[in-house]
Amino acid sequence: MRSHLLNDTTAERYRRSVTEGVERVAAKLATTDRPFTGVTVDALAPRIDRIDLDRPLLDEAAALDELEEVYLRDAIYFHHPRYLAHLNCPVVIPAVLGEAILSAVNSSLDTWDQSAGGTLIERKLIDWTNERIGLGPAADGIFTSGGSQSNLQALLLAREEAKSESAAELRIFASEVSHFSVRKSAKLLGLSPDSVVSIPVDHDKRMQTVALAHELERCERDGLVPMAVVATAGTTDFGSIDPLPEIAELCAQYGTWLHVDAAYGCGLLVSVKRRDLLTGIERADSVTVDYHKSFFQPVSSSALLVRDAATLRHATYHAEYLNPRRMVLERIPNQVDKSLQTTRRFDALKLWMTLRVMGADGIGGLFDEVCDLAQEGWELLAADPRYDVVVEPSLSTLVFRYIPAAVTDPAEIDRANLYARKALFASGAAVVAGTKVGGRHYLKFTLLNPETTTDDITAVLDLIAGHAEQYLGESADRVASATSVAS
Repeated sequence: MRSHLLNDTTAERYRRSVTEGVERVAAKLATTDRPFTGVTVDALAPRIDRIDLDRPLLDEAAALDELEEVYLRDAIYFHHPRYLAHLNCPVVIPAVLGEAILSAVNSSLDTWDQSAGGTLIERKLIDWTNERIGLGPAADGIFTSGGSQSNLQALLLAREEAKSESAAELRIFASEVSHFSVRKSAKLLGLSPDSVVSIPVDHDKRMQTVALAHELERCERDGLVPMAVVATAGTTDFGSIDPLPEIAELCAQYGTWLHVDAAYGCGLLVSVKRRDLLTGIERADSVTVDYHKSFFQPVSSSALLVRDAATLRHATYHAEYLNPRRMVLERIPNQVDKSLQTTRRFDALKLWMTLRVMGADGIGGLFDEVCDLAQEGWELLAADPRYDVVVEPSLSTLVFRYIPAAVTDPAEIDRANLYARKALFASGAAVVAGTKVGGRHYLKFTLLNPETTTDDITAVLDLIAGHAEQYLGESADRVASATSVAS
């Protein structure tokens, strides 16, 4: 089986195998006419269940044929313009090229003696991002697996910097629409269930700074420790951006760590039109960015940035076999000294290739396009009597709800919207997301594909209305039938 190892003797086989795989994917991309086939779990699971992993096919072409059957045919394709659901972006080709290279070379970014140039490339990209944010000359950071890990590490640093003798005294302040990873991180860090204080939001789903000031004052009055404020630059549900300058002022006043979760909104760092929406982020102590959202990178590609490189020491542990203390004195750059992970992929290469081929303005232009599209979509929804749209978008998210003219029961409207989303997904014609606003079910477009047009949005809105009306018609028929039987 040595013939399957990638080395100098198998380079030609590697070229042929990867080329065949790329050809299969390229053919699929070229012929995909909808984001999803609509396959159900009950239909797909038996195909995978009947595969005996202890009986290999011993042939790559056969394995690719099988993969077509169990994955490629029914994958959900984010590149399709009517995939409008979650924070999944179509990816740019230079990043995919980087992915192919990093997978084959397989560098591990934990130590210099496993990565060499990879270490320096990652560090250069961290410095570049910090310059874009404006964190200052002492800033540093590390690539992570995603926003949840970045938020966890940021709050770990904040906990240690708070220097409290009792974890029960620590409090984290985040808006009521902040990412769930804030509460999850608090639990993982051993904080009390009531350690995360939820701050109400305004009509535009932005943290109310008056309410934050009140809670910080109460925290101090009660003898508790304000460990961190988590401001969000691009909430998952609404794309809303908290008032960063005002929050930064409050954090300075109370000596509180300011973390900005810009996992979604980090695309503004390269925006030509909207960079000012991030004004105030430069005052953060830590920032989360997800390049695999608004920088059009393949998963995973994320980073945690910090104002003061020294705070990363709270994640530093030394092992003699890996990164002994003497290496610090020898100025050997081991990235594991900053990371929660040990073995870590060279995900930075994807962003490096993208910047070297497209440039920052090229990425920012794509993100500006989807933000412009969201504004046009909001105007369509606001003018459509069939729909109630929640807020005007700051980024590229639209949250709305189908409102039938003849139905006033909110619960029945909920069921119609839920049915419409499910039926649309089952049809495969489009994929949309859902959420709750004020306890009611709403639908959500997350627009991250510059190929999506207003015609696509209009068509999907018509499909949603059609499914909702079908449900309401069938529901009315059921009620009429039951009434007839009862009488």
